[in-house]
Amino acid sequence: MKILAIGAHPDDIEVGCSGTLAKYGQAGHDIYLLVMTEGHMGGRRAVRKKEQLKSAKILKPQALLWGGFEDTSLSLHMNRMVQEIEAVLKGIDPDFIFVQYADDTHQDHRSLAKATVSATRYVRNVLFYEGPTTQNFSPTVFVDIKETMDTKFATLLAHQSQVEKTNIEGLSITDIVRSTAVFRGIQGRVQFAEAFVPLRLFINITELP
Repeated sequence: MKILAIGAHPDDIEVGCSGTLAKYGQAGHDIYLLVMTEGHMGGRRAVRKKEQLKSAKILKPQALLWGGFEDTSLSLHMNRMVQEIEAVLKGIDPDFIFVQYADDTHQDHRSLAKATVSATRYVRNVLFYEGPTTQNFSPTVFVDIKETMDTKFATLLAHQSQVEKTNIEGLSITDIVRSTAVFRGIQGRVQFAEAFVPLRLFINITELP
C-alpha cells in the first residue's frame, strides 16, 4: 500500500502518527511525507528543514515533499493548498492519508485539515491524527505502536530545536507524546497506541472460498 502523511510544520507528522507510519514501513508498505511549511515561525528555516530531513532518514519514506507555504499563513492560500494536495495525490495515488484534525488551536492545523477534506473528496481512507494543540478529539481507530515507540521517539528527537518548546514548564514533547500514547493505549487496551478520527475508512474483508 501507499500511505501519505500530511503535516503543516516539521515534526507535526512525527508527533501525530510516526509510530503508525513506522509500523507500515516495517511491513513493507510505501510511506510518503508532505510538509506544507518549513516552520520558520518556530525556529530557523535551515535548522527546521535539516531536522525534518534527519527524521525522514529514520522513517525512510519513498519521498519527503514540501508544500512551499509560509508558516502561520496557510489560511491565506486555501485554494492553492487544495490544488497542491490534489497534485500530490495524483502523483502518488495513496491508499491511506493521515492529516491533522480540524479542531485545533493552531490556525495552520485547522486550515490544512480543511484543505485536505476538499482535496481528498475521492480518496477512500482519510484519517485525522492529534497533536498537543488538538481539541475535542474522540478517536474510534487505534493502532498499537508498542513495537515502534522507540522509532517514534527517535523521529521526535531528530527535531532537537523543538523538543523543549512545549510552553509547559517541565514537560518536553517526548513527555507529552508518551503520555498521549499511554492514554490512547488504555482506551485501546494496549500499552501504547496512536489514535485517529476517520473522515472515511473502508474495511476490506477477503472473501472466503
